[in-house]
Amino acid sequence: MLSVLTTDQKGVIAEQAVAFEAAKLDIGVFFPLGDERYDLILDLRPRLLRVQCKWAWKRGEVLVIRTRRSRRSGEGLIHRKYLPHEIDAIAGYSEDTGKCYLLPHEMSVNRAAVQLRLSPSRNNHSIGVNWAQDYELGATIERLHGPIAQLGERLNGIQKAAGSSPAGSIRKPREGFSLF
Repeated sequence: MLSVLTTDQKGVIAEQAVAFEAAKLDIGVFFPLGDERYDLILDLRPRLLRVQCKWAWKRGEVLVIRTRRSRRSGEGLIHRKYLPHEIDAIAGYSEDTGKCYLLPHEMSVNRAAVQLRLSPSRNNHSIGVNWAQDYELGATIERLHGPIAQLGERLNGIQKAAGSSPAGSIRKPREGFSLF
């Protein structure tokens, strides 16, 4: 476990993990050259998504993704929420789950943090719960684009595009669930 990392190191790891996962999903990844509020741009063809990357930490059966930025000053730590015109989404990387998560705009701006549940609570309460699996990077992108072709192999070893594996295994999002 990498618990001795600085905040900056965690940010760099999260950014690279999100970029790597997006690239595996055949999504174009671009990095800004200047001082921007976002860490990378995802090319969803035709749409571009300005994404701020964060480290997600596990607390019990919940992942917490902070959706604000912090900096030190003479008065102490200053927290500032992202504004609607600064970013389009926040992506989080969890070392504990080894997965990347993509939060839609409405969950990314004007908030302090988002909690994603990894497993059912003891009382099985599910109304209003943000399930982590619904926000995994691949699942979120799939809702934006439709099914992403997955690579399967033919018997002769040549890769070919195939649908979900097994066929029909793609989950439909809950009713009322929306992204972007």
